[in-house]
Amino acid sequence: MTHTPRTARYLGALLLAVVLLPFAPASSQTATTASDRFAPHAVATIAPGDQPTIVLVHGADAESSSWLGVIERLQRRGYPVIAFANPLRGVASDSANLKALVDSIQGSVVLVGHSYGGMLISVAAAGDAKVKSLVFVDAQIPLPGENAAELTNKFPGSKFGEALVTRPFVLPDGSTGIDLYVDPAKYRSLFTGYKVSAREALALAAVQRPIAQSALTEPASAAAWQTIPSWDVIGTKDTAIPPASQYFMAQRAHAHITAIPAPHASMLSFPDPIARVIEAAARN
Repeated sequence: MTHTPRTARYLGALLLAVVLLPFAPASSQTATTASDRFAPHAVATIAPGDQPTIVLVHGADAESSSWLGVIERLQRRGYPVIAFANPLRGVASDSANLKALVDSIQGSVVLVGHSYGGMLISVAAAGDAKVKSLVFVDAQIPLPGENAAELTNKFPGSKFGEALVTRPFVLPDGSTGIDLYVDPAKYRSLFTGYKVSAREALALAAVQRPIAQSALTEPASAAAWQTIPSWDVIGTKDTAIPPASQYFMAQRAHAHITAIPAPHASMLSFPDPIARVIEAAARN
């Protein structure tokens, strides 16, 4: 078939448009659904070293990818981000691992802890001038001597215990312990909420990292929030850590409080407000 020059130019333009379509810029509107956390965004041009490093600490029965929506938004604004792979073995050992990570980072750090992760940032940041701010997200905020279980149940309403499945584990020295998983059938109602699809909630339940039962009753040894400025995001629809317990801890810590209508894993369906709170803490 023979094409005229005009037809050839038209076909060439059409082919170019098809090739470039996957790289077209995303809408400027920002959705708050869990699936949107993978949508592309423009990258801010901020020179390396101008911002503190944000270290995100997941809690029990979650894992580092639960922060993806928040990570993408912070990176777009120029912040270096590390999602700490929380061992979930015990407050002292997990905090020591987190502190080792913080010590390896050049420059200032903002520590962000979700759920049990709040226990760890409270301990790991104690006495560390490098940590400029703490951000708690649906988290425990302990005093020395307090543990996650007692803070969760400070006020009634937690459904965490009734959603758990126990499985044994073996340590390298041969000793054994009990791991706590959230029942996959209850993961969506307890953790992700209904802005996350049933299929995605089931997938998230499959990759959850269990917590050692003993970790929930191990006391914190320090409370860094007593000397480091703190922010707190409270999910008012949280059924794992009751909002009343969260408000009690946040007010005691004199934290800057932001309340959102979110379930326990609020970063999945509300990454925008959480990223904004973290940025406010980073700019402190």
